[in-house]
Amino acid sequence: MSLAPLLAASPVIQVHAFSAMAAFALGLVQFAAPKGTLPHRVTGWLWVVLMTMVAVSSFWIHTIRTFGDFSVIHLLSILVLVVLPGTVLAAHRHQVSQHARGMKKLFIGALVIAGLFTFLPGRIMHEVVFGQTDSR
Repeated sequence: MSLAPLLAASPVIQVHAFSAMAAFALGLVQFAAPKGTLPHRVTGWLWVVLMTMVAVSSFWIHTIRTFGDFSVIHLLSILVLVVLPGTVLAAHRHQVSQHARGMKKLFIGALVIAGLFTFLPGRIMHEVVFGQTDSR
């Protein structure tokens, strides 16, 4: 395991990846920690900022091109940017179950499932975890 491939990547990929990793770790903390507390709200806002950074930075990453410079994964970024404010608003309105459900879906869909695809051969995170496997 080596961070070298990620550190050699463009700055936008680094921001995207490190924001996603931080959001993943912080999300795990959020799920385990007590809810409705000041630390939960502060950590939650930090998670929202990180997820926004992950989604927005993706629009400058064009390694997979399906529709011009963009791919299907960019649709997920749009979805995150649409759903995230609604889940925050649900918390503000004390709609706890809607808030919790939305945040869990964002975590699982945008970080866990999408994150697993970054470990496919040929992707930077595959090289970070498993080393370089192709003949570049």
